[in-house]
Amino acid sequence: MPNKLPQGWVECQLGEVFEIVTGKTPPKKYPEYFNGDIPFVKPGDLDKEIYITQTEGDSLTVEGLKYAPNLPKNTVLVSCIGNLGKKAILGIIGSCNQQINAIIPNSYIENKYTYFYIDKIVPWLEANASATTVKILNKGKFEQAPFILPPLNEQKRIVEKIESEFAKIDEGLEHLEKAKEQIKQYRQSVLKSAFEGKLYKTSEWTKKNIGEITSKIIGGGTPSKNITQYYEGEIPFMTVKDMTSSRPIDTEWHITKEAVENSSTNIIPKDTIIIATRVGLGKIVRVNFATTINQDLKALILKECIDKDFCEYLIIYKTPEIIAKGRGTTVKGITLEELKDIKFNLPSLNEQKKIVEEIKKRFAVANEVEKAVEDNIEKAKQLKQSILKKAFEGRLVPQDPNDEPATKLLEKIKQERKENDRK
Repeated sequence: MPNKLPQGWVECQLGEVFEIVTGKTPPKKYPEYFNGDIPFVKPGDLDKEIYITQTEGDSLTVEGLKYAPNLPKNTVLVSCIGNLGKKAILGIIGSCNQQINAIIPNSYIENKYTYFYIDKIVPWLEANASATTVKILNKGKFEQAPFILPPLNEQKRIVEKIESEFAKIDEGLEHLEKAKEQIKQYRQSVLKSAFEGKLYKTSEWTKKNIGEITSKIIGGGTPSKNITQYYEGEIPFMTVKDMTSSRPIDTEWHITKEAVENSSTNIIPKDTIIIATRVGLGKIVRVNFATTINQDLKALILKECIDKDFCEYLIIYKTPEIIAKGRGTTVKGITLEELKDIKFNLPSLNEQKKIVEEIKKRFAVANEVEKAVEDNIEKAKQLKQSILKKAFEGRLVPQDPNDEPATKLLEKIKQERKENDRK
């Protein structure tokens, strides 16, 4: 918070100027409460668009809304469990679950001003959340969050200026996101050329499948979660959650030797290609440490006829085909036999190495461009934060001495709330 507020502004708390309501989920055992036309917002629905008029998961019926908060249009919704500070505005009457605190609108505060202001107090939310595994900020604490209140007309000018500046930035971000997609397509086109023999080809290639270039394919398993001491060891245990980069440096879970001996997991050697064949189908990593794996992953132990780099690029190229083969309702996956049967043309070992060199050269250029794009995206995000900082310090738009000061607004809000409490 600034040490000195602009003239006519006042600092208060959210609970002083707004009615705050915590969401609630109707009993799931009554299906007639769900699948209606009323949006039922969860944290996953937030931070996608400013206004929410429909939700991707559950929605409520009129009957279901009797068991959840009935929130008016223009209510600002803020996630207060887990990922704190995600936000949106209800575009129509709706409701939300217990992970969200709802800021009920009033006529003295521009709702979009409140929406943008939430970004400013995210550090406060995180600092004041309960110190548990999952961060939680209850309604009482949320009501204590600081809120800077300018005159109403100035709020409107601030929102107008923020939206104008953000529109310019978003236009640039859209171009940058398109550039990222084009880089991704370029990499895939490089791989297509490579494995069709257009980058480097001097000899006849042999038709093969994955089963023919592997000496074995190792599966995994999960040690019993009921035996907590199994997960107090030093042996890495990889799941698809650890496959966030092509070269992971560690795993979330570590297990004991006893866990390995009493489960179907297996120790995979260092420098092995691992592919997800169920959850996260098609994801691929190459580990630089020995690890165990769960049942969703397979490790490829390669024969000497294929270069590891060549095989890694090959699997990445074949990822769309692997995903297309996926079968299943809740979770799509492929069988071991389907994985083994994936076909390709294999050049000589020497030619494989030449192809890998060409791929790496082209990918190096793409990586440089991608880094520049990512840097610009980050700069754009920082520029947005700079605009918000100026906005809430009174430096974004000029002040008008004729505006009714926020102290008067605060008095009116308090008086109105007292009258409502007496009714």
